[in-house]
Amino acid sequence: MLYIKTELGHGALHNRSVALTPRQRSAFILFDGKRDSEEVLKATAGLGVTPDDVQHLVSLGLLALHSAQPAAAPAPASSAAAPAVAAAVAAPRQETAQLSQTADGHPTLSAQAHYSKAYPIAIRLTAGLGLRGFRLNLAVEAAGDIDKLKELAPKIREAVGPEKFLELENALYY
Repeated sequence: MLYIKTELGHGALHNRSVALTPRQRSAFILFDGKRDSEEVLKATAGLGVTPDDVQHLVSLGLLALHSAQPAAAPAPASSAAAPAVAAAVAAPRQETAQLSQTADGHPTLSAQAHYSKAYPIAIRLTAGLGLRGFRLNLAVEAAGDIDKLKELAPKIREAVGPEKFLELENALYY
C-alpha cells in the first residue's frame, strides 16, 4: 500500500510533537507516496521496523493511504482529512491518559502517558543545545520509557538550566 504523510505528520516530523521510537521515525521519513509499505519495511528491516509500526503511524494520523490519482496531481483529500483524523486520534488518547484520581482529586497518569507528555519536551530541550547536547539528545531519543527519561533528567537539567527544565520536570513527575 502507498502511504503519504498527512499535515499532522509533516508537523510532527518537523517539531517532534509526537513521540515516536527511532525506528518508527526512520520508517515514517521514507513514506512519500512513491514507495509502498513493503519497500519501506525492506529498507528499515535492519532497524526492526514491523507492519505494526506502520499501523501505529496510521492510527496516530501521521500517515494516510495515497489515493490512486495521476502522478502529477497530489491527493487533496488527505490534506483536508488530516485535521479530522488528528482530532479523532487525539480524543481517545486524552480519555485514556487520565486513568484515575488521587485522594485530593488530581488525575494520575500512566507511565506511557507521562512518557508521551515528557518525550517531546525532552527532545526539544536537548535539540536546542546544538552540538553541545548532541549525545544527550541521542540518549533521549533512545530512552524508550519514562524511567529512562527520569534517569536522564539530572543531565538535562544541568545542560539547559533549572528555568527551562521546569517544563520537563512537570511532565516527568506530575
